[in-house]
Amino acid sequence: MALWLMKSEPDVFSWDDLVRDGRTEWDGVRNHTAAGNLRAMKVGDRAFFYHSNIGLEIVGIMEVSREARPDGDGKHWVSVEMKPVEKLERPVTLKQVKAEPKLAQMELVKYSRLSVGKVSPDEWSQVIDMSKA
Repeated sequence: MALWLMKSEPDVFSWDDLVRDGRTEWDGVRNHTAAGNLRAMKVGDRAFFYHSNIGLEIVGIMEVSREARPDGDGKHWVSVEMKPVEKLERPVTLKQVKAEPKLAQMELVKYSRLSVGKVSPDEWSQVIDMSKA
């Protein structure tokens, strides 16, 4: 199982919207690296749901429920379907992530504009631990 972090502006689509809807088509990604990450996702992979722009915090865990299919022109862009798994006990803010030395190499920190990024197992565990503190 691969681990990811996916960003959404909460005033456009929030964690609560995902929970209400039960699943969503994660589309509209127009960055080649992020689109490559979407293509690499497999059913059952997990992803952190990150509120970008407003909030700047990791708020929940999602799961890939359908792998990539064409989005738009079908040549470069893809979408995946995501479903909610659980809300974190406590959100983990970007400020907390940046202050944690164990997360210094996390793509959220290194590539701040990347909307769909990889998360290592150690980073995943650290964020989970931080959400429980």
